[in-house]
Amino acid sequence: MAQINKPTDYFNTKLYTGTGSAQSITGINFQPDLVWIKGRNNGNYHRWFDVVRGVPNYIGSNAADAEASDATQFTSFDSDGFTLSTGGATNGSGYTFASWNWLGANGTASNTDGSITSTVSANTISGFSIGTYTGTGASATIGHGLGTSPSMVIIKRTDSAENWRVHHVGLTGLTYRLALDTTQAEYDETTSGLQSWNSSTFTLGSGGSYNASGGSFVFYAFSEKKGFSKFGSYTGNGNSDGTFIYTGFKPAWVMIKRSNSAGEGWNIYDNKRNTFNLVTQVLTANLSNAEATATAGADVIDMLSQGFKCRGTHGAINGSGNTFIYMAFAENPLVGTNNIPATAR
Repeated sequence: MAQINKPTDYFNTKLYTGTGSAQSITGINFQPDLVWIKGRNNGNYHRWFDVVRGVPNYIGSNAADAEASDATQFTSFDSDGFTLSTGGATNGSGYTFASWNWLGANGTASNTDGSITSTVSANTISGFSIGTYTGTGASATIGHGLGTSPSMVIIKRTDSAENWRVHHVGLTGLTYRLALDTTQAEYDETTSGLQSWNSSTFTLGSGGSYNASGGSFVFYAFSEKKGFSKFGSYTGNGNSDGTFIYTGFKPAWVMIKRSNSAGEGWNIYDNKRNTFNLVTQVLTANLSNAEATATAGADVIDMLSQGFKCRGTHGAINGSGNTFIYMAFAENPLVGTNNIPATAR
């Protein structure tokens, strides 16, 4: 199995300032296949662009809305980044933005592993794939292209308004889901949603959010890779000396969601908006809100050499006795030959 020595070859956060005029964003280290953009000092919607659905189509994780197309927002995926047009949601003059970027295959392929043919951009080294398919309204399997079982699958219907669906190894079972655009608790879809997965496919029921007849869908699938990505769950202790979550690497990016009860959103932290601990700058996947600065004792974490630690008591990340799921990507691994020490911040 190939080993990732430099995580920024596969995932990277890039911060930039909008100009209101066409500009190219560079310094990502690769040609991204998924670009997720959120304004930091403004309340514009999240924007997800990917190579499979194509430019200039986008969806937003804070809304159930169908896919939209806007040529003023995003014009191309480039060898070291991407190019923006004049739209305010991605390039408003004087606005600041965070972009989170993943490498797929830098192209697409037809995948016939499932009973429904999917179009996929898959990177088996980093454990990430993007795919699209057309629903049948009957139980079906979808090829994901990862070559190993996923740890997390996000599904969004794109031709009409439906909530985002998230299945994750940290939930009670594979049929349980969360909604990326809401604060809902986990819910068992039983036979209507995602039922199971293996190294080549995932199985779907007939639910409209997953597999409506004639519906168009996109999925983002992730499998855990040692030293690069981690997907799991933990129990909060409600203490400012909070739970420590071992990932096996110093995180570059972490997203956390309380799963056992409703009312808390999807908190996102990264190593570019905060370059030292405490990590206080929070964006939320299910909200269009501007970036918040968490106060000590609230939604704050430390990014450490082997994982992350909750430093706040807030119910969104560390409520006593509550269960949380997370996804994390590495800045520096504890494995590999990159010769960069994984030191704490």
